[in-house]
Amino acid sequence: QVQLVESGGGLVQAGGSLRLSCASSGRTFSNYAMGWFRQAPGKEREWVARIMSGHDAYYRDSVQGRFTISRDNFKNSVYLEMNSLKPEDTALYYCNRYPERYSWSWGQGTQVTVSS
Repeated sequence: QVQLVESGGGLVQAGGSLRLSCASSGRTFSNYAMGWFRQAPGKEREWVARIMSGHDAYYRDSVQGRFTISRDNFKNSVYLEMNSLKPEDTALYYCNRYPERYSWSWGQGTQVTVSS
C-alpha cells in the first residue's frame, strides 16, 4: 500500500514562496505520472500540476508561470515550488498519482495559507 506524506506548507504573505514536498513509501512511483492537487474550504479538490514519468510538466492556467513541479525518482519524492503566491492559492495541498481516478490513498495534505 502506498503511503504519501506531504510537507512544507505554512502561512505566507501574498507574493511569498513555499516549497512543498511529497514522499511516498510502499511503492516505487517512477513509472507513474504524479500530480499536486488542492482543496480550498467549501470547494472541490482540483488538479494543480502534474509531472509525467518522463518529467514533462503541465499546470492549470491559474498557476502557470508561478509554480514548478519536479520529481526525484530515486527518493520517491515529488516537489512543488510555489512563487508569487496569491490569497486564492490558500488550500490544503495533496500529492497523488495522476489522473485522480487512478489515485492511491490520500495523505493528510499540507496547509498553505496566503495572507493579503
